Amino acid sequence: MSTTIKISVSDTHLMAGLLGERDEYIREVEDAFGVSVHVRGNEISVDGEQASDAAKVLDELVLVLQQGQSLRADVVRRSIDMVKHNERPSEVLTDRVLTTYRGKPVRPKTAGQKRYLDAIRRNIVTFGVGPAGTGKSWLAVACAVRALQNKEVERILLTRPAVEAGERLGYLPGDLMSKVDPYLRPLYDALHDMVGADNMAKLFERNVVEVAPLAFMRGRTLNDSFIILDEAQNTTPEQMMMFLTRIGFNSMCVVTGDATQVDVAGGRSGLGGLEKILGEIDGVEFVQLKSSDVVRHRIVQDIVDAYERHESRK
Repeated sequence: MSTTIKISVSDTHLMAGLLGERDEYIREVEDAFGVSVHVRGNEISVDGEQASDAAKVLDELVLVLQQGQSLRADVVRRSIDMVKHNERPSEVLTDRVLTTYRGKPVRPKTAGQKRYLDAIRRNIVTFGVGPAGTGKSWLAVACAVRALQNKEVERILLTRPAVEAGERLGYLPGDLMSKVDPYLRPLYDALHDMVGADNMAKLFERNVVEVAPLAFMRGRTLNDSFIILDEAQNTTPEQMMMFLTRIGFNSMCVVTGDATQVDVAGGRSGLGGLEKILGEIDGVEFVQLKSSDVVRHRIVQDIVDAYERHESRK
């Protein structure tokens, strides 16, 4: 049954931001819900069977704009997806983790990312599992920098397994750290995005930030630290247990991985089946990110979906 819902937007600047250039954001809402949207002055009229959901998207986008954020086409599309899943974009998109050295706020862009950040905030160990492009490592580094800035921890430790630690690495020039540097580069890049080159160099000089291959963790106890294990699908079960038992007092740990990209020899991933083992421990939480949480180019989400369909048919 077709219904009509009217929305009043009091601020002219908010209305301009809500409409987008040549009303492109309104067209996105119309196409997504099969409704007709008409704008007259500061009043918006939504007509159609799904007018209620379409109006909810517009209301949520107004709340986002009121928080001082601007809209983009990808933000509008994600907001539409959230409303379709009974989630509130205004609660997701206005959650600020920190502000980078360039003055850019780091925020979740999907409901899945918001759940991931909330889990990190309330747990000692958080597992973020999902496909490439869901922001697992980047958001974890942002949380680590925030914890360091708030003096919740004294240092950040970034690690990941070097799955080709045999003959291929031997052909690379330099010492061991030079050889494993390509594996650790994504973590360096995320840290650079947060604090900048100069501050990053100072953190390394003061040993406030340490980046090391997973093999270097054996025998250590990590107190007062924010620890990130990246690419955890390429650990063995023995390595995973070794790593998790390094956690000391007043430390937080985030483990990220993609179960579809296991490169460890024999396919014995330390991440596989781990939720069944650790899922009931207080202070440990697993967050599953999906293709809808991919925040790279839209084609990446389509590629992930295609692979998932292919695997399900197999």
